[in-house]
Parts: sequence; structure tokens; C-alpha cells
Amino acid sequence: MAYDVEKPDEQWRAELTPGEYAVLRQAATEAPFVGEYTNTKTVGTYSCRACGAELFRSDTKFESHCGWPSFYDPKDTDAVELIPETPTSTEVRCARCGSHLGHVFEGEGYPTPTDQRYCINSISLRLEPEKS
Repeated sequence: MAYDVEKPDEQWRAELTPGEYAVLRQAATEAPFVGEYTNTKTVGTYSCRACGAELFRSDTKFESHCGWPSFYDPKDTDAVELIPETPTSTEVRCARCGSHLGHVFEGEGYPTPTDQRYCINSISLRLEPEKS
């Protein structure tokens, strides 16, 4: 798939830290319960750390106790790309640059409006706090 933001691998490596590169460009998963935004309650917008595209709003973030930030809906349905992997696993990528963000799960019974859990790596996000 062609993305709005495309860069050679060498450029991604130069612009991202090794940890960011591993998750965003190689689909690694950061360790649970250590991410910068796992327990954050700051009001604002979460953007892709690789390209800056707005992905999620803090008002859709919820406590899932899974070890990674969880959201029940993206900011805009076109903001993310969903790639089915297995019958129970769907990869979530940034629709603007194709970077790996995490996975989405359905039907887990969380009390959210969508019954979905976008389980997203903190390292793939950047939080822009809302101006008061």
C-alpha cells in the first residue's frame, strides 16, 4: 500500500530511536506496564510518533489493565489501517505512514461504547496535551 508519508529505511532509522524503530517499523511490542502513556490521564490528542498524524483522543482512553494504553475508538476511522493477522488478532497501523501501532481486539466485554480495545504501544504515540 502507498502511504502519504514514505521514507527509505535508512531515514526512518536516523529519525527514530532504536526502540521506536523496532516497534513502529518492525512491528515489535514494547514490554507491558512500562510505557510512558500506560497510566496517563492527561487530556489531549495522541499522534503517531513517526509522522505526527492524529490517531486517538484521551476521551476514548480507558483502563483495561492489560499493560498498554487502551482506546475504544480512533480519533477518525481513516486515521488507522487495520490488517487482519489471525482470526483473533488485527494489527493497527498508522494510515498516513504505515507504522505499527499495536492491535485491536473485539468482544472482550469491556464497558465501552464499541466493545473494542485498541491496545497501542506507548512508544508509537506522542501525546499533545490540550491547551487550557
